[in-house]
Amino acid sequence: MTKLGLPDDIQACLFDLDGVITKTAVVHAAAWKEAFDEFLRQRDGEGFRPFDPVGEYDEYVDGKPRADGVRSFLASRGIELPEGRSDDPPDRPTVHGLGNRKNDLLLEKIRTGGVEAYEGTLRYIEAVRAHGRRTAVVSSSANCRDVLRAVGAESLFDVRIDGVVAAERHLPGKPRPDTFLAAASDLGVEPAQAAVFEDALAGMDAGRSGHFGYVIGVDRVGQADALRAHGADRVVKDLSELGGEA
Repeated sequence: MTKLGLPDDIQACLFDLDGVITKTAVVHAAAWKEAFDEFLRQRDGEGFRPFDPVGEYDEYVDGKPRADGVRSFLASRGIELPEGRSDDPPDRPTVHGLGNRKNDLLLEKIRTGGVEAYEGTLRYIEAVRAHGRRTAVVSSSANCRDVLRAVGAESLFDVRIDGVVAAERHLPGKPRPDTFLAAASDLGVEPAQAAVFEDALAGMDAGRSGHFGYVIGVDRVGQADALRAHGADRVVKDLSELGGEA
């Protein structure tokens, strides 16, 4: 293992955004809860069963493209909605309308509360680059670039594969490995030469099915066992545990 806590043959590091680089996973969960609870209350009345921002968020939504998260959660409740269009207004009862409502809520929460980065992650990425490894950010978020700019981290990545790029290239999102595979390809390395850093179970599944050289699970919410079960080679609470000095 290197001083970075990685196998010797790892040449590139692929980092998820929310929950790994930035403290936005909890903001995403809160926005999903508000959007889903509004929808469920309108549909079922005050006796509706609220969205669980821990269990259901982890199982059906976390790490997935926005529309996939809507579909997955609604399917778990036996609810069907028309797909609609990507530009549906946030009050339209469609998959995309509900997803756009969530995004409006997310952006408002980010504007009012700001965005913070995990300092341990930023220091680790700087160390990774200082040791000659290439880096990519891989996120399902269409707001990835703005969030990275907000925390001054855009320059830490050679490649960005986010929701915007995935849509342009028609890449399916996590738990499929396609976005991580695209990042590795853009960096000029084979999957076996790349390490994946993820906090979402869908990201673990993507790392495993993509046959990446090493998969790090970042446990921010006490789901270490689940991360291992979904394919993590190692689980840490913060990337500072991996070592590395810039």
